[in-house]
Amino acid sequence: MSTPITFFSSDTLKNSPVTAITPGTSPIVGNRVELQLLTTLTCNLKCTYCSLGVGEVVGSQGKVSYSIEDLDAFIKKHLSELEVYITFYGGEPTLNLDFIKEIMQRYPTFRFQLQTNGTLLDNLPDSVLANLSNILISIDGGEKITDGFRGRGVYQQVVKNAQAVRNRLAGTFTARVTWSSEETTFEELDDLAETFDYLYFQFVAGEGTYTPAAMEKKKAVITKLVDKFFSCDHLYPIIPIMGIVRNKVLPSRATELYHGKTQCRVSTHILNVMPDGKIYPCPDMMYVPEMLQGDLLGNWLKPSPLQPDPKMPCDTCEAQPWCRGNCMKNLYMAYVKGDNNYRKNVVEPICDLIRFFGKEIDRHDPQAWYAKAPLDVRKTLRDCEVYEYVEIMP
Repeated sequence: MSTPITFFSSDTLKNSPVTAITPGTSPIVGNRVELQLLTTLTCNLKCTYCSLGVGEVVGSQGKVSYSIEDLDAFIKKHLSELEVYITFYGGEPTLNLDFIKEIMQRYPTFRFQLQTNGTLLDNLPDSVLANLSNILISIDGGEKITDGFRGRGVYQQVVKNAQAVRNRLAGTFTARVTWSSEETTFEELDDLAETFDYLYFQFVAGEGTYTPAAMEKKKAVITKLVDKFFSCDHLYPIIPIMGIVRNKVLPSRATELYHGKTQCRVSTHILNVMPDGKIYPCPDMMYVPEMLQGDLLGNWLKPSPLQPDPKMPCDTCEAQPWCRGNCMKNLYMAYVKGDNNYRKNVVEPICDLIRFFGKEIDRHDPQAWYAKAPLDVRKTLRDCEVYEYVEIMP
């Protein structure tokens, strides 16, 4: 069964307040920027929970309509002194393979990541695979759950394609799970963690998902995942657990890349560039007019409108030192916009699960574990590049 998603129209949010930005503030915080280039808004799947389905974003734009010269001019004006890494996003980004190849050829010193549903992965040439630092491949757990959300046969196709290109990929393979179903098991997530280089998961923002029974099932799975993480003789490569442990053991790492702000990056240095050149901080809010942050064709950029707000209760939360605010979109909807149903049915349960994560990790004394861990384990936990490509917190 699919999980219902709460949809917000642009009319609903048109008059929502947005935290004011101090005049003169640099649009990019820090010394790096992630350009998430949406190569197309079309997709060859119809996933039931697709966040881009909100506001009728999916399918609203085909291929990129700005030129490479437009992108050059924007980078020169706003990003020339920054470390740039590019994530190809969609829709399904591989539907516009020529654009991906053109960008890689034009900017050979940039880093590149691909977020894909994996169904066309076997069509990627060696020249593209050799330049990808990471592939985020969307998969929702086991075969039954994945096919239930994505379509019959998708799970087997994606696993087959991943195996076909693995030896030609220079970077890492990360399974990206939208944890929606309460039937998702430890065994399913464990299998993904053992199959791919890393496993990343994010709790879905769907009302009706977090019933008391579903919460208990998710917590039981979390306990098993954390127990295995601390009992393994190698680094159990689950990014949310790795990220929380890192932030607890090395608290400066929780703030340094994001300058103390949310680790989903929307407040600091991620720019989502639509095929028409419009720029938004959050890929889930590209239908909201007041979230417009820039325009590649107009060659302008302002600071992200998604910023920590006094109405958000994060500063009084026990998880704040290592969570750093989690999903800014969720917090904005719940506390700035004041949607009490969304707060009660989505945001508060997710925050409860994250606090539970922290408590389960604390049971294992992560500082003592880190002190005894082999040097290669400590290094990967501290410096894993995938932290820069995902939100870390689930």
